[in-house]
Amino acid sequence: MALPGRSGSDLFAQATIAHVFVLATTCTERYDGVMGTTTSTTTDDERLTTVGLLFESAAGLRRLFSRRLEDAGANTQQSFDILIRLARSEDTELRMSELAMQASLTPSGLTRAVDRLQDQGLVARRTCPSDRRGSFAQLTPAGRELMADAIPIHVGQIDKVLDEVFSPAEEAQFASLLRKLRDYTREQNSGGCIEEASVPPCTEI
Repeated sequence: MALPGRSGSDLFAQATIAHVFVLATTCTERYDGVMGTTTSTTTDDERLTTVGLLFESAAGLRRLFSRRLEDAGANTQQSFDILIRLARSEDTELRMSELAMQASLTPSGLTRAVDRLQDQGLVARRTCPSDRRGSFAQLTPAGRELMADAIPIHVGQIDKVLDEVFSPAEEAQFASLLRKLRDYTREQNSGGCIEEASVPPCTEI
């Protein structure tokens, strides 16, 4: 039975992915992949299962990796997400807005996380006199040293998981599909705007 005052299609149009799991039990129709064709909704819809498996796998990987990362000195998975993105960037720095997008954090959430990493002496934050579009976060020497020790441990964990789960061909296809999904969600979450062109590292003046 649809919710009062709204059709099932209206609800799906406004729903986030998380809401879909609740709405599946209240909406009377769904799109089944063929334009203009609808079928009755059931809670065993395979696409609900697909998205649920994606969320569950991501959460499971975070739990699996976080134990070893804490042993390596990264206090939380969120901290490691920030540190590894900086470590893999040119000059180990990123614009704060780009770092927030990559780490899936709000600007205020990233600010708090970077503040904690600054307090630990792992990250420095600075403004660029030649670029007024925002501030930058950069690994400190201590941050680079920490990541030099942590990344090989992390790569070893990744190798173990992927080697036990996928063949090389499956792994390559999986990475390609994930990148395609990541690019779509980035575009949708940015309102369909094209990401700003990359800019050269800040030149102090």
